[in-house]
Amino acid sequence: MASSSLIHVRRYHVFPSFHGRDVRRGFLSHLHHYFATKGITTFKDQKIERGNTIGPELVQAITESRISIVVLSKNYASSSWCLDEPVEILKCKEASGQIVMTIFYDVDPSDVRKQRGDFGSAFEETCEGKTEEEKQRWRKALAYVATIAGEHSLNWANEAELIQKIATDVTKKLNVTPSRDFDGMVGLEAHLTKLDSLLRLECNEVKMIGIWGAAGIGKLQEHNGC
Repeated sequence: MASSSLIHVRRYHVFPSFHGRDVRRGFLSHLHHYFATKGITTFKDQKIERGNTIGPELVQAITESRISIVVLSKNYASSSWCLDEPVEILKCKEASGQIVMTIFYDVDPSDVRKQRGDFGSAFEETCEGKTEEEKQRWRKALAYVATIAGEHSLNWANEAELIQKIATDVTKKLNVTPSRDFDGMVGLEAHLTKLDSLLRLECNEVKMIGIWGAAGIGKLQEHNGC
């Protein structure tokens, strides 16, 4: 059995980091819907009470996600909570190789990297009263995510096509493409990708898988350590 220190529980495929006022009701809600049709499980934070600093539930959700997607928008830097998230994401990237993707939503990547323009003004306002150590952590994390090649919303005339492209890229990175054995069988793709997420084959924990059904159809039950 693997040592508990080596166990990495992955409850979610994707952790999205975003500023709610900019993208929650529009872009992000459509992205969540499209992910669901692909069987991609996404962390959703609607029930978490937000404060001035990132809460333990979000830190845990970041750690338990295979991919973090940072949606950088004009007001992203106006929240210390938002700025804390890429700091934690960067820690996971360095510690466990978490995949990090970026989406620049109506904001210039260079403005994010250099904290200038409207993005920079929001950043400076959030930095007021903060320690130099906190500000340097935020700057390092923003500089990192801004250098990742990502999708830029201003380069797309059709937002639906942008969302489809992002979902396709995430699916490829997760390697959740269904077997070719099921080609032509309508409606199975979402179920198979959902099954893949439940199996959590990427983790090191021991699990038991039970297959239930009518007698005599070739079931088996095994104790499997992945």
